[in-house]
Amino acid sequence: MEVFSEYLIFSARYDVSMVTELDDSKPEIKAVTLDLWETLLLERDGANEQRNLIRCRNLARALSKFGVKISVDRLISVLKAMTPWLLTVWEKNREVTHLDQIRFIIKAATDGSVSLREEWLDELSSAYVSAIYELPPYLNPDAPQLLRWLKDHGKKIGLICNVGRTPGFILRRFLKDEGIGNFFDVMIFSDEAGIRKPHPEIFRMAARRLGVKPSEIIHVGDNLRSDVWGAKNAGFKAIHFSTRKGRDTIAESDPNSLISISRKLGGLKEEEIIPDRTITSLAMAIEGIEELER
Repeated sequence: MEVFSEYLIFSARYDVSMVTELDDSKPEIKAVTLDLWETLLLERDGANEQRNLIRCRNLARALSKFGVKISVDRLISVLKAMTPWLLTVWEKNREVTHLDQIRFIIKAATDGSVSLREEWLDELSSAYVSAIYELPPYLNPDAPQLLRWLKDHGKKIGLICNVGRTPGFILRRFLKDEGIGNFFDVMIFSDEAGIRKPHPEIFRMAARRLGVKPSEIIHVGDNLRSDVWGAKNAGFKAIHFSTRKGRDTIAESDPNSLISISRKLGGLKEEEIIPDRTITSLAMAIEGIEELER
């Protein structure tokens, strides 16, 4: 009876319904982070293979200036043989810079008889990374609409990207050239961070730089393991951008490609990775974000 009396006194002083509402409230969403490849930037079928051919042609041409003769076919063969090494490093959520990739290629293509010299770096780096401009991906047509909506609604915007063969400094420039670079408050590229998604630290790094708690951030991306599982492990909410095409189609056509490898879930099962929302177009992210804020 005494306890009940205390409850009546409490009820008289405070609106109990308000207490319940506070308990059920959701954290305000203050920021949204986005994946890059096959979320903001899309690939045409066969683009990666063609871009690798361009890289090898450019490298062969650049190396010849320094008196190193390596055929394009040999470079292509080595580029493909590099995949298991990349996979070994990536499985540890670590990154391989484009310069380390070039070092691997030259050493393997010459059976160790030639090493990358300091004075060659600029020329060979340019040859390797310029392929994205010679055969560019295309901007998701829904990307500008989503980015403008986020800015108009006061959300901070971050980019969290696992790079492959194109380094962050080139991707940053490419996004600026595409007219969307200035939307981002923070851009994090795995080669600059030294760590890859799905490791939660790369997401926490984004949260720190945005000045926002992980629980106040939604991440949007196409990869279940890297984007959804990684983001949720870091305390973010996650929206899965699933189109059942794009990289999924490319991965099925070439199971040994880097795209296919990035799609693998490791020891996880797809049904174990549960996004907060699933969308089939980037424009739908607006509705998904609004739903998660209610």
